[in-house]
Amino acid sequence: MTFNFFLFFIFSLITPTIIHSSHVQDPELVVLEVQEAIYNASRRNLGYLSCGTGNPIDDCWRCDKKWAKNRKRLADCAIGFGKGAIGGKNGKIYVVTDTGDDPVNPKKGTLRYGAIQFEPLWIIFERDMVIKLKEELMLNSFKTIDGRGASVHISGGPCITIQYVTNIIIHGINIHDCKRGGNANVRDTPSHYGWRTISDGDGVSIFGGSHIWVDHCSLSNCVDGLIDAIHGSTSITISNNYLTHHNKVMLLGHSDFETRDKIMQVTIAFNHFGEGLVQRMPRCRHGYFHVVNNDYTHWEMYAIGGSADPTINSQGNRFLAPNDPNNKEVTKREEWPESAWKKWNWRSQGDMMLNGAFFTTSGAASSSSYARASSLSARPSSYVGSITVGAGALQCKTGSHC
Repeated sequence: MTFNFFLFFIFSLITPTIIHSSHVQDPELVVLEVQEAIYNASRRNLGYLSCGTGNPIDDCWRCDKKWAKNRKRLADCAIGFGKGAIGGKNGKIYVVTDTGDDPVNPKKGTLRYGAIQFEPLWIIFERDMVIKLKEELMLNSFKTIDGRGASVHISGGPCITIQYVTNIIIHGINIHDCKRGGNANVRDTPSHYGWRTISDGDGVSIFGGSHIWVDHCSLSNCVDGLIDAIHGSTSITISNNYLTHHNKVMLLGHSDFETRDKIMQVTIAFNHFGEGLVQRMPRCRHGYFHVVNNDYTHWEMYAIGGSADPTINSQGNRFLAPNDPNNKEVTKREEWPESAWKKWNWRSQGDMMLNGAFFTTSGAASSSSYARASSLSARPSSYVGSITVGAGALQCKTGSHC
């Protein structure tokens, strides 16, 4: 069966249902549902679609049946501002065998023991596991946490902190129901532990970190942000993640007065912002943000917001507005008058607007600041469904395409 015939066959099966569905009013929504049905059916029935999707990260490694033996190839597949993140590429494989956690004296075989080591490590997991951390997991530099081949959940306690370290890759992890921790001692290297004050309860907290890549994770329902980057963090890529059921999704920039964040450059690419999300996808301050080829299928307040003169380059995204007529706008300028924000450089280029969604642009369309907020070439927004169909933690099995 050729692929084109397969698409025709799927379309013929689903079209009557969609056309006669009473809840679909907008012709654009009909197209959206057709695309989603095709892509979801393709994902279920044609495993080879993990290859050649047009997603440059996935096409770099997912077609390799020997991915489990070639795990470190992933480090060569990053895109965007976090492209230089090598994680533990130059280190040994460390296998997590124990779900336990001691924040001060971690046992060998636990996730924390590997995370704090000075040497580069590529951390993998022996089996499916749920890890409930007692305190924040403080990562040391040059670490990869690679969940491929197992169903790994970090949940129910404090989660991941990347503080003043560099070259981190987090891939294939389910991160959810993260809580606050702190007022406790926590070890961050083999030779040092210290007192930690109360943490925010983020899924992934990046504080003064650089060369960070968070890819193919599923994140939801944390106390504060799902992924936050503050205090001069930069060279970050957030890609291929599936984010759901959360209020303040992603904060990039600590405050309007934190000028260290002027160096921040973040790529947000190929993510699916899904059900139950309210706002901050992301909320940006000061720096340079490339929001490219993401799928926005739910927001309650707004999708992309910001303050303090960030440059936001939105390209090739698909925005599906909620049915609420008061929340169709993709963008929000937080607590700043129009006389100020009309000079901020925010642009929408090639975005698909569905169900009345609209993006309020500002600044000079030809501003040179967009060069600092451009990290890769956008694909047409019509490709977003296929590019993001595999967003979130993957179900990879040894010996077959992931």
